Amino acid sequence: MRYALLVSPSSNRVYAQSAPALAAAELLAVGQRVLGGALANVEQATFGSVDYVTFDLAELSELARGWLSNLAATFALFGLEEDGRLLPLTLDRWDQLPSDLITIQKYSGKTNEAFTKLLLNVTLAASAFATERRPLSVLDPLCGRGTTLNQALSYGFHATGVEVDKKDFEAYALFIQRWVKDHRLKHNAVQGSVKGNPKLDLELGVTKERFKAGDTLRLTYVSADTHAIAQVFQPRSFDLIVTDAPYGVQHGAHSGPDTARKPQELLQTALPVWRGALRPGGAIGIAWNQLVLRRTELARMLQEAGLEVCEFPQTFEHRVDSSIARDLIVARLTSR
Repeated sequence: MRYALLVSPSSNRVYAQSAPALAAAELLAVGQRVLGGALANVEQATFGSVDYVTFDLAELSELARGWLSNLAATFALFGLEEDGRLLPLTLDRWDQLPSDLITIQKYSGKTNEAFTKLLLNVTLAASAFATERRPLSVLDPLCGRGTTLNQALSYGFHATGVEVDKKDFEAYALFIQRWVKDHRLKHNAVQGSVKGNPKLDLELGVTKERFKAGDTLRLTYVSADTHAIAQVFQPRSFDLIVTDAPYGVQHGAHSGPDTARKPQELLQTALPVWRGALRPGGAIGIAWNQLVLRRTELARMLQEAGLEVCEFPQTFEHRVDSSIARDLIVARLTSR
């Protein structure tokens, strides 16, 4: 049967222009990595001046429905009848927390929430855990003010962030504690330190009953240089590592005490550290600016760190502004 995915509207005009192509790329990646190539004839289409992505799928299994429901671009999903009518289908959302956790924060340099979700999805799809619905452990080693952490928590995953900028650390620590209080979620928050670095541990329950039963989500946020991950956390602690590398324009790449404008200076030394924190079968997903670092060079660094770079059917490259052409790359740890 043929299906039509209604692409979510975006308030960001530039991102909205790229959204249908990114939706098609994400759909193809999930089809390849999770659904065994069951998707076919993926095309961008317009019905009634509205953007859709259409595709063929032999069987809408529970696994397929779950993934199609949670693509970053999915606003609605329809069966496409032969006469052109759209048959609305019920979505199976993974979100466990109110949506404003993702959208409420506004600050300069924030990554578009839809792209953060896409990056997490594609990284998950490339891992060995793509069909598991257990609470995975997600690390953002350059987490800023927590966009990735919020998306991971919303999915019901445990989230860990490391950020060297103390202002970002303080801003997010204040935000997330205020947010759980405003939503009256049962939680425990403990501020302390680890290896001399400020740390926030937050444990929350999606419901009072789940909190009481010990079925909780864990957030760990540490203010430290990303190279300190090996000292702060046990090896092989995380299923997924998802991050936005510094773009070399608005952001600085922190490598030790100094700030560099080129992300390769950071990634060259940080990737082996991140690899040591990843469980076998896990995957690392990185978004970066192609204008300051070539894909071939980043792929080489990932391979030298002992990771297998994943290839996808379609590129995720898109323009953010005149100085940023963003893309993503995913690599998997296949051995111990």
